[in-house]
Amino acid sequence: MHAPVTIIGAGLGGLVLARVLHVHGIPFTLYEAESSPTARAQGGMLDIHGHNGQLALQAAGLMDEFRGIVLEGRQAIRLLGRDGTVLFDRADDGTGQSPEVQRGELRQLLLDALPDGTIRWGHKATGIRALTGGRHEVTFANGTTTVTSLLVGADGAWSRVRPLLSDATPEYVGRSFVETSLHDADTGHPATAKAVGGGTLVALDPDTNGKWLVAHREKGGTLHAYITVTRPQDWFAAIDFTDAAAAAERIAEEYDGWAPELTALITAGQTAPVLRPLHALPVGHRWDRVPGVTLLGDAAHLSTPNGEGANLAMEDGAELGKALAAHPDDIETALTSYEQALFPRSAAAAAEVAHNPTPQDVINFFTDRDQAGI
Repeated sequence: MHAPVTIIGAGLGGLVLARVLHVHGIPFTLYEAESSPTARAQGGMLDIHGHNGQLALQAAGLMDEFRGIVLEGRQAIRLLGRDGTVLFDRADDGTGQSPEVQRGELRQLLLDALPDGTIRWGHKATGIRALTGGRHEVTFANGTTTVTSLLVGADGAWSRVRPLLSDATPEYVGRSFVETSLHDADTGHPATAKAVGGGTLVALDPDTNGKWLVAHREKGGTLHAYITVTRPQDWFAAIDFTDAAAAAERIAEEYDGWAPELTALITAGQTAPVLRPLHALPVGHRWDRVPGVTLLGDAAHLSTPNGEGANLAMEDGAELGKALAAHPDDIETALTSYEQALFPRSAAAAAEVAHNPTPQDVINFFTDRDQAGI
């Protein structure tokens, strides 16, 4: 009989782990700080890769359900210069290996695949202490506690579980995203909709490092954009993001001289711009084996965005679940096996984005993906 698994965090990695445990009949409880599945928006588009994210969904027995939420045509990719000149353009011909889905729909798919009562909403972990025999006591903000012999930190960048294993903390990488959305873009902003095309747009200045933006076409004519601004955190602190118009204007000043169909992604949004500072753990972050506890996803290997974060988290969850199923009577052997594969896998992915990418890096990235059929 396998000891019950306690998972902290209901992101994609924690949910995949929970589902794989359920498939193998291993009991678990998942604790999530958010009050409900709809407590906040779940972000934009995700491309789910054939070599990791899709394999995780296969291990979870959910590939048919996954295919049902894929948005056709969204694997199209366009690279434009700051003046709107097309630098690279690839249509979605159906042969790509990384279909696009909306993060919220993928998360809901995973939630629907878990038994009722296995997720405890409104449980924000505030403290964890080690007990004897590899057990840990978790205290939650609502005053409740739980004791577990197998604790998994799937609780993201600012993990409460990580300090049990490592002194590492995420550091600001020198740049941030500012997130914006344009609704009904095909009718209200046709030039911008045309620039984005049917899938993903990356616009950049080949002569200026640190200025590029990404936009995705979501459902219903919505364009979801991430504007890169390479500035220290105190620069952003001087901007009042509660004043949407003023904040958008200040960010747009960083893109002065760019084509208006591109800067409209900053200035024409119907929602307030949201600041997303980018942090990362040290490349190659690892820890010595500590009985009864491990990490997955951003809690284990936070890096700057490169299209792999969600896929790696899901892969982590699936691999940990499979390791626990393979060693039902030996938790430590299962965790050792999982971590021995986790460390080099996550280090290799983090090394690819350890620096601030140049425009040519971005062009090379998409060209390489195109040649690989990804």
